[in-house]
Amino acid sequence: MLMELNLRNPLIFFDLETTGTDTVKDRIVEISYLKVYPNGKEEIKTKRLNPEMPIPAGASAIHGIYDDDVKDCPTFKQIAKSLADQMEGCDLAGFNSSRFDIPLLAEEFLRAGVDIDFSKRKMIDVQIIFHKKEQRTLEAAYKFYCDKELADAHSAEADTKATYEVLKSQLDRYPDLVNDMEKLAEEFSFFNNNVDLAGRIIRDENGVEVFNFGKHKGKSVSEVLKKEPSFYAWMMDADFPLNTKQVLTKIKLREIQK
Repeated sequence: MLMELNLRNPLIFFDLETTGTDTVKDRIVEISYLKVYPNGKEEIKTKRLNPEMPIPAGASAIHGIYDDDVKDCPTFKQIAKSLADQMEGCDLAGFNSSRFDIPLLAEEFLRAGVDIDFSKRKMIDVQIIFHKKEQRTLEAAYKFYCDKELADAHSAEADTKATYEVLKSQLDRYPDLVNDMEKLAEEFSFFNNNVDLAGRIIRDENGVEVFNFGKHKGKSVSEVLKKEPSFYAWMMDADFPLNTKQVLTKIKLREIQK
């Protein structure tokens, strides 16, 4: 019998199938999410989406979704508001979600004009627990923790449900893992020091927002914007995630108001 999750807020496990792995340029073709309530109630939903771009053959070979399968499906923009409503007040969990699924989902919401502040959510990446403990893949994790074969791997729904079962099994297996989403998020999320989801801007040991790339790496964002205003314009014109540009603009406006 697997340990039930100790939840303060509903927890959404989710997985995306996409046109590729570029969080700026690629689009979602399928999303599946399992919403677990504090009382143990579970709801699962899966939706295919028209990405409004051709699905590369390499991506279709992995998830089995082709252009014809989604040509009559809604776009992300058409479901964005209702999806945001479903996620309201929920914490988030996934497998490799901190590096890929959450940044890509944030980009889709911003493109659709729906502003969700993911920084207010607890986020748990089950892959990080797994890699810190065992160093394997989702299929191996499912076999290792649940002693089951993962049928339909790379199907969003199968991966979502497997990730949910793996987290419950991890809590059973490791006594030092606290069944508390806030504590798990503190230790097993890459977002603790990130200001933007992609980690282009982070907080240093003193809590100061600094750039985490390029010639200004480690330098205060506010100081760089003050001394080199053109750097802001360069970033806004360059191929950075919309979320990064949004965060940078908020810092710039905050500094102007000061």
